[in-house]
Amino acid sequence: MPTPPLLVQPIPRGREATWIVPGSKSITNRALLLAALAEGESRVQNTLVSDDTQRMQDCLEGLGIRLTAGGPGEVIIQGGRSRLVPTTTPLFVGNSGTTVRFLTGLAALVPGATTFVGDQHMAKRPIQDLVDGLRQAGVGVDCPTGCPPITIDGTVGFPGGAVTMRGDRSSQYFSALLLMAGLGKRDLLLDVQGTLVSRPYVEMTRRMVADFGGRIDERGEGFIARAVPAYRPRTYIVEPDASSASYPAALAAAGGHRITMPHLTADSLQGDYGFLAVLEQMGATVERNAEATTVTGSGRLRGIDVDMHHISDTVMTLAAIAPLCDGPTTIRNIANIRIKETDRLIATVNELRRLGQEVEHGEDWLKITPRPLQAAEVHCYADHRMAMSFGILGAIAGHVTIADPDCTAKTYPGFWKDLDGFRG
Repeated sequence: MPTPPLLVQPIPRGREATWIVPGSKSITNRALLLAALAEGESRVQNTLVSDDTQRMQDCLEGLGIRLTAGGPGEVIIQGGRSRLVPTTTPLFVGNSGTTVRFLTGLAALVPGATTFVGDQHMAKRPIQDLVDGLRQAGVGVDCPTGCPPITIDGTVGFPGGAVTMRGDRSSQYFSALLLMAGLGKRDLLLDVQGTLVSRPYVEMTRRMVADFGGRIDERGEGFIARAVPAYRPRTYIVEPDASSASYPAALAAAGGHRITMPHLTADSLQGDYGFLAVLEQMGATVERNAEATTVTGSGRLRGIDVDMHHISDTVMTLAAIAPLCDGPTTIRNIANIRIKETDRLIATVNELRRLGQEVEHGEDWLKITPRPLQAAEVHCYADHRMAMSFGILGAIAGHVTIADPDCTAKTYPGFWKDLDGFRG
């Protein structure tokens, strides 16, 4: 049975605690895929356990890869391209964007047809740019609506060659090709049309492919994925999720707390670690060392004007604490969040207004002018980040009921437990 709406109680200021942030979803799903393509046994440790990562594991098993549980948070993968087999039934991806996009690329290496289907929300999430890219590379793809369901014909393998994709909608389309292109028949020359959104995620892909024995070079504004004989198996440790870390960081900054997040450091692969610099601009104190990151807040933040093009998964974290700031907050260059789990820009506008805030917005920006909070039930639109972002607002100021608290299971199943643990 679904969990009923959750009234989030405010937490008194001045708490000091450690918050263990779970493993990165972005890194977990990349590492699982790369281990699946590496010839031999790999171990991926500190994996995130969530709906999204379980979808990835289920689909990889459906394609012939063997995955078993090791120690806590460890997945042991018997991988290799030679293990990939076509399926006779569609593989279910739920509403996991990384799973469907990354595996759509991988399916070009499967010797036969592979079909992916999702839930009702996935059926509205565009994948046409990736379809076009695969077709340019010589791969057969059937995707009538431009959204899943999608079928990939990997009979001829991945020919490689020259591909151009528009860069302004999702970096995941680029990562999908770059993750597997090294096992193609020739180098992939991948050019970006326009500006590449969320480029740090592609840099993450490049570094992780290199960790497994591949090579991706920059080529002007684009990339060259070099053809290699095979990827190498290894043990890979997943770092804490920087996107998930934005929630305790925002709680500390706007709620007047001091929160330390172990193992999250300035060496992070993740671009969303940059959200901490945003909090510093607003008046929070951030301490970084080789073991952890600590955020300390006075409970007062100033509104800012900020471009969040490259850290767009944290837009709603900032928007949700903007009502607590001294002065307006403007968030710019974020059109790409409109094709996530929901239209996050409009969803954020709607729920802030439901809470009594003055909000203006355009195609790629929004401006929040603080007003007294009105008690309201926040709609989540089946979007985990809506629930967690506004949950933090409730934990600081009250007045917030989360309509669908269970949707956090997509990337952070233990979020409410961790929030209660901080409450003490």
